[in-house]
Amino acid sequence: MRPEHHEGTGGGGLLVPMAWMYSEYLADEVLVTGDLMEPTTLEYRAGRDALALTIFLSDGAVADELPVARVDELRLLTAYGAVWRRWVCARLEAMERPTAPAGLVDPDLALARATWRWLEETELLAADLDAIGPPPWEPAGEDTEEGEARVWTPAWQLGLPLGHLAVHLY
Repeated sequence: MRPEHHEGTGGGGLLVPMAWMYSEYLADEVLVTGDLMEPTTLEYRAGRDALALTIFLSDGAVADELPVARVDELRLLTAYGAVWRRWVCARLEAMERPTAPAGLVDPDLALARATWRWLEETELLAADLDAIGPPPWEPAGEDTEEGEARVWTPAWQLGLPLGHLAVHLY
C-alpha cells in the first residue's frame, strides 16, 4: 500500500509491494494445487518465481481466484516455444520508465527485477533433454552410456515449464 500523501518526502510512509506479494501468492497457490514439486526445492522456487513474474508483468494480479480468461492468458504466456524471455525483458523495460516522482522507488518493480535477476543468473542442474536418447529415426547405438546426462541451465528454463504445467492442472 502506498502512503496517503506523495507531497514532498511522501510523509515518510513505507511503500509495501502489495502487487508483487499478491502475484507471488497466486503463483504459489497454482503450484501447490498442481502438487508437482516439493515446495522446499530450488525447482519449485524457479517455477513460483517465473509464474509470479508472468502474473505481475501481465497487468498484475486480480482479486479473488484466477478467472478462466486469466488462466488461459497465463497458459499462453508460459507455453513452450513462447518468446517468454524477450517478453519479460520488454515488459520490465517498459515498467522501468520513470512514472513516479524522482527518488521514489517502486517496491513491486524492485522485487520483480530482483526475481528476474535470480531466474537469469542462477543455474540449476537438470536433465539434458537433448541427450536422453537418439531420435526415433536413428538406430540406437550399442555404446550408449548408463545414467542420465545432466547440464547446467538457467533457473527460468526449468521454472517456466513447471509453471506452465501447474497452470494446466489448476
